Amino acid sequence: MIRFIRDLFLNNWGLKLLALALAFVLWLSLIPEERTFSEKTVPVALETLNVPVGMELVEKPDADIDVSIRAPNSIIDTITAANVFAKLDLREATVFQQEYPLNEGMISIPPGAQVVRISPNKVRLKLERSEELLLEVVPAIVGKPREGRVIAKIELSPSRVRVQGPESKLRERDRVTTSPVNISEIEATSTYMADLILPRPELRLAGSPTRVQVRVILKEDRPEGKAPAAPKPGRGANR
Repeated sequence: MIRFIRDLFLNNWGLKLLALALAFVLWLSLIPEERTFSEKTVPVALETLNVPVGMELVEKPDADIDVSIRAPNSIIDTITAANVFAKLDLREATVFQQEYPLNEGMISIPPGAQVVRISPNKVRLKLERSEELLLEVVPAIVGKPREGRVIAKIELSPSRVRVQGPESKLRERDRVTTSPVNISEIEATSTYMADLILPRPELRLAGSPTRVQVRVILKEDRPEGKAPAAPKPGRGANR
């Protein structure tokens, strides 16, 4: 009896092993794809939304996170960064909190899929209170008028604009400059339109116009107290 059992397993063991492998492959092929699962990791852009009114996002979190997803083989290849979304809702955020955990509820994925892991599992960001100030506009003048003429005065309209931004990036001594205004070789009072250039990229204009009018008023260049030159007599004048 023992010999029979031994011969049953050991005789032609190579063929028996091959048959077992073939049977396993056949069994796998008969299982529907909906019942077999795979995992894949998708890089996803992290979107921040609902920043509280009166606050500024001054340090943003990492732009991308990795989301590991488990799904049936029938749909796993259709899951990409185009249909997976990550959203961090800052509705309840405060200036005192700088680390925010990430969880499955923040991830939108196709039906039938499941979030397995999120890496990193938290992000760091920083909020600040908003500030608004009325800042002076300073013209950026390039060149000089034609010889014999000098600048008497420069008029700006408006001369001051409202600027908003994070409280750490906006100061009362800041100035808004214009784009360069080239007055080379002008002979008379001239008016230009110029763009506004803010002192820092984190700042923005608060409903003010994005351009200003620059009026360059010229006058005759002569020494102080010197009267204009008298006209020369004509040919017919008495000598």
